[in-house]
Amino acid sequence: MTCFLRTIICSIFALNCATSSADYSNHPDAEKFIDTMIKEHQFERQQMIDWLASAKHQKSIVTAMSRPAEKSKAWHEYRKIFVTDIRTSRGQKFWLENKETLDRAEKEFGVDPAIIVSIIGVETNYGRNVGSYNVVDALSTLAFDYYTQTEKRESRRKFFTTQLEHLFLLAREQGKDPLTLKGSYAGAMGWGQFMPNSYRNYAVDYDGDQFADIWSNPTDAIGSVANYFTKHGWKEGQPVATKAHIEEGKAIDAKELNRMKRPTKTIADLVSQGYIPIEPFPTDLPAFPIRLEAKYGQEYWLGLHNFYVIGRYNPRTKYAMAVLQLSQNIRSNLCKSDNLC
Repeated sequence: MTCFLRTIICSIFALNCATSSADYSNHPDAEKFIDTMIKEHQFERQQMIDWLASAKHQKSIVTAMSRPAEKSKAWHEYRKIFVTDIRTSRGQKFWLENKETLDRAEKEFGVDPAIIVSIIGVETNYGRNVGSYNVVDALSTLAFDYYTQTEKRESRRKFFTTQLEHLFLLAREQGKDPLTLKGSYAGAMGWGQFMPNSYRNYAVDYDGDQFADIWSNPTDAIGSVANYFTKHGWKEGQPVATKAHIEEGKAIDAKELNRMKRPTKTIADLVSQGYIPIEPFPTDLPAFPIRLEAKYGQEYWLGLHNFYVIGRYNPRTKYAMAVLQLSQNIRSNLCKSDNLC
């Protein structure tokens, strides 16, 4: 059935054909995508058709995408998932096992090793959960179905279509069958959970074997996460966030809270609005206000530039705060038990 005829039939009978078919090569948007892959990247048409025909719609991906933990859980519930004793102890073990690599990454990239270790812990629990979805299924479901049917957002449809494009390019560059690549429900891959374009742009060969492998190589994963942060503007030696309270009698603007954008105001500006840092901080540092739902009330923080950079991995305040607090716990444990302060 041609894409055009299929589209007409779906429209006439009000069918959700995209989600009922497992053959994405017949999806109305596939023809344009295939043409792009041929024209811009010289893929073979039949090969692209075969790959997309093998991609399967995954309802569980739609469900997971509709209820991400960052949106569905309060901070105190979200924190319990990631900032745990066992993840802290595993982070401590990972640090000790990879200390030489982490020391080298800190020296060469200027990124706090505690943040690198914490990212890998939050993302995959130190390689224990790198994802079980076929990435081509995840990206096809999101590009061709989810953001055209369930949640119509053109910017996200384009994003995941681009990720699908990068997936096929990555597979070709690494000599892999794209149908065998596994990842998260959003299409992120490896120890560092890089999306395909991030893998191609930021993954590095950090052990000198001529292959950037974050699928199973923690050395490359450490170097790649450090490189990612450096390329996104991590400032060496700078703080990440500080707890704050609201000056009595001050009314705050809720619209300014939790905006994970590059901070433009300074701590001095925020102090004048009623956000008072718990600890003394240079007042000229850029910052933005954060409010989180604690178990018994609200927590207020000031997120600094490096907090924003953590958010380039996942632009949610809860995510960045979980990474920060897990990193602090891991460092504290190392300081107490291994004298690595």
